[in-house]
Amino acid sequence: MSLHELTDDQREIRELAKRFADEQVAPHAARWDREHHFPRELFAELGELGLMGVCVPEEHGGAGADFLTYMLVLEELSRADAGVGVTVAVHTSAGTLPILNHGSEEQIARLVPPLASGEELAAFALTESGSGSDASAMRTRVADDRISGAKQWITNGSFASTFIVFAKEGDRASSFLVRAGADGFAVTREEEKLGLNSSSTADLAFEDTPAERLGEPGNGMRVALRTLDGGRIGIAAQAVGIAQAAFDTGTAYAKERNAFGGPIARFQAIQHKLADMQTEIEAARALVWRAARLKEAGKPHTVEGAQAKLFASRVARHQTGEAIQILGGYGYTKEFPAERYYRDAKVTEIYEGTSEIQKLVIARAILGEAMRD
Repeated sequence: MSLHELTDDQREIRELAKRFADEQVAPHAARWDREHHFPRELFAELGELGLMGVCVPEEHGGAGADFLTYMLVLEELSRADAGVGVTVAVHTSAGTLPILNHGSEEQIARLVPPLASGEELAAFALTESGSGSDASAMRTRVADDRISGAKQWITNGSFASTFIVFAKEGDRASSFLVRAGADGFAVTREEEKLGLNSSSTADLAFEDTPAERLGEPGNGMRVALRTLDGGRIGIAAQAVGIAQAAFDTGTAYAKERNAFGGPIARFQAIQHKLADMQTEIEAARALVWRAARLKEAGKPHTVEGAQAKLFASRVARHQTGEAIQILGGYGYTKEFPAERYYRDAKVTEIYEGTSEIQKLVIARAILGEAMRD
């Protein structure tokens, strides 16, 4: 990592996140994965350090850092446990920042400080069983500020206090705020997943549930797409963290494992794997940093965020497999964390927009009108 590119403040917060991840997250990650345990108390501790609202302005209870610093924190947390990383990513990018960007002064003053402190968690409820990539097909409806419908695969769903919920209002979608415990609101199922077992992924139901409007009527898809543009950069940072963890594990094992009279690190086949892993991880990280800096500067970043997520998620999925290959039979067992990294990596190609959707975003920028029927 080119740390000389970072400011003193960025390096300091990154080191804080790295130390917390190494001391408070990594030692417990295997158990949390095995027991499907959501470490709720951990997020209060992160909040005390300012890491649940890294890029939230200080006047609203956050650390007041820039968006790149937030990406550094997500990478370090995800390196220790990708489940913890995605909890913070969705809480911040998809839960807290949309309130800052689209909420009223009263909504911001009431809802953001407890989110930035880690006292409460936030969730983003867009996906439904019949509308994933095709969000316009959503069936959840709103009438007189009351929502009826269902949402699926909602990160933080079983533990969030504030939900950003999207519902059709006539022919267009609008965005709303729903509080846990509201009448007619229920968590109906906690999902069993391939990986990210320390995170919560839940199905939600709304039956004439009271909601507060977030933003202008009919502006829901704009809110959602703007949120996803930034959220994708965070998932790319998560993917880099997972890939970095796999690389670190593979490198350490190659130095320690002896075969044919010495460490396997002396074999060119292993050296080439590690060289490719390290190079691709640095390339993915560079794409994340570029997209984060564009977002912070208020410049267009839709394509750059899509490129970062597309490439970083591919790197994470491939290089976690390479780590298993370096470890051989041990890599396929739960004695080492490589198999957990492999399971955790796959979903980065799916959520916050599949890799296929990222390619469409990039292609549309290249081809423009030529893509239209």
